[in-house]
Amino acid sequence: MTSTSHDPRAWQRPEDRDGSAVRPASARLVDPEDDVPTNTYTGEAATTAIPRYDSTPTSQPAYGLLGDPEPLPYVQPSGRHDGQAEPAEVGYDPLTDDRVRAAGKRGTQDLGLMLIRVGLGALLIAHGLQKALGLWGGSGLDGFQESLADLGYQHSGILTYVGAGGQIAAGLLLVLGLFTPLAAAAAVAYLVNALLAAVVAQPESGWFPFFLPDGHEYQVTLLVVAAALCLTGPGRYGFDAGRGWARRPFVGSLAALLLGIGAGVAIWALLNGINPLA
Repeated sequence: MTSTSHDPRAWQRPEDRDGSAVRPASARLVDPEDDVPTNTYTGEAATTAIPRYDSTPTSQPAYGLLGDPEPLPYVQPSGRHDGQAEPAEVGYDPLTDDRVRAAGKRGTQDLGLMLIRVGLGALLIAHGLQKALGLWGGSGLDGFQESLADLGYQHSGILTYVGAGGQIAAGLLLVLGLFTPLAAAAAVAYLVNALLAAVVAQPESGWFPFFLPDGHEYQVTLLVVAAALCLTGPGRYGFDAGRGWARRPFVGSLAALLLGIGAGVAIWALLNGINPLA
């Protein structure tokens, strides 16, 4: 066991203790930076070389550069920050700033979506109440069931309640802006059947009359509006304002539209089976 001596004389050369030694004339102070490579340094000096990992290699390394000594890097510190890097300044990008502002401000877009949503929902509720309660000159449940049977629908008794109740429920959800993609998909499924039934019931077959009063302009318009609401979402003025399909509708809204179209075609094909183009 050894210990460090605290006597300052222990750190002096033996010849310096009595003051008899004289510094040689050739002695000079050594600047630590004299050992730093200069701009013309060719890399041949070994004073600042990184030692080999293996001091006694037995074979030539696979990569020759790994075995060659390299000088240690030297970085001149900054005087103001004592070697700390200064933070970089981020420049102002007006294009990015405009995009951020546009994302938060949608103008009257949400108001327009609410108007379309509430208008379609109110129409669906009115037609559903006509079928369910016979209001505003409607036929009621019995008349609605009879019309479904005349159009060739099977299980018309069940479809009477499903059609009238689904129409009212979809209209209420659209007015409230609640589960809007599913409500619009249900409206699409109902309107697909309504359009096909109107085409089958026309006196002349083999062509598609569009313009009113004998055409199907009204059903096509409602179907397009319902499909558009599946894709656009309800907007911010509704109970769906905090959900993803209201802020950025994409995959889910497209899936809801395809679901509504598929359900409408499936109901017609399975429960009716009449070719509307025949």
